[in-house]
Amino acid sequence: MKHYVRVIPHTVVQQEESVKEVPKGVELIQAPKIWDETKGKGIKVAVLDTGCDVNHPDLKERIIGGRNFTDDDKSNPEIYEDYNGHGTHVAGTIAAQENDAGVVGVAPEADLLIVKVLNRNGSGQYEWIIKGIHYAIDQGADIISMSLGGPVDVPELYKAVKAAVGENILVVCAAGNEGDGDDSTDEFAYPGCYNEVISVGAINLERDPSEFTNSHNEVDCVAPGEEILSTHLNGKYATLSGTSMAAPHVSGALALIKVYATQQFGRKLSEPELYAQLIKRTVPLGNSPKLEGNGLVYLTVPEHLAQIFTEKVKAAVMSAT
Repeated sequence: MKHYVRVIPHTVVQQEESVKEVPKGVELIQAPKIWDETKGKGIKVAVLDTGCDVNHPDLKERIIGGRNFTDDDKSNPEIYEDYNGHGTHVAGTIAAQENDAGVVGVAPEADLLIVKVLNRNGSGQYEWIIKGIHYAIDQGADIISMSLGGPVDVPELYKAVKAAVGENILVVCAAGNEGDGDDSTDEFAYPGCYNEVISVGAINLERDPSEFTNSHNEVDCVAPGEEILSTHLNGKYATLSGTSMAAPHVSGALALIKVYATQQFGRKLSEPELYAQLIKRTVPLGNSPKLEGNGLVYLTVPEHLAQIFTEKVKAAVMSAT
């Protein structure tokens, strides 16, 4: 029996012909404030999704290659064009480059490896995802970004994820959009609920938890996931909502963190060490850890300030109980 994975359900809020701005989500996690130090140059991010608009003016210089594992284009592995829009949007949030017009991603100098594992309908077989993960490993990806999920825990998928992490690849996944706003209930989507991945929930631009975001005890952090502006099909732009939009903020943030941390430590850091560097750059928002994990990714927060935030939240919780 074949099991299927889909793009994490998302909402298209608005489509636009042209724009010229830094998206609010990119600003909210403070990415522009550290671009003087790094823009992610030399970091390879594998985007496992519906492909990409490879000729989009904001993306074409960032794409270094890719592979198609789906049934689109008669399964031609060399054609990883996006006919859905989801993958193009995700790619733009990660690494859309700075132009005179358009948008800019969190890590505008990172490289994008386009791994098409979902077809034009936004659907894919677990086998395609697994092959895509192994391809990303073989291509030397630093980060794997997956805004997709399915209801079935397939052992081979879990094994592939662990293989990637074993190669010190950071695996970032959307937590899922089956949430009901109640942190006492758990909603699981795979691979987003595996302990080894960095599971990302969504907040809105006012820093409140999104009603749709999955809650469970494997959520690691949150990022903006509502009304997110990014690249879309045919060189255009769109505003979308979903945890699919939150995860690429974290993938881009990790590209910046990896460059910065490598410079600071004078060596390559392991996957657990890089994860720790990410968590140091989170701010608790006062919600249940099942909804926000360690909090909002906030790239400019010094470690001591993050500790102050944490202590204030703990004190507030204690006084409330």
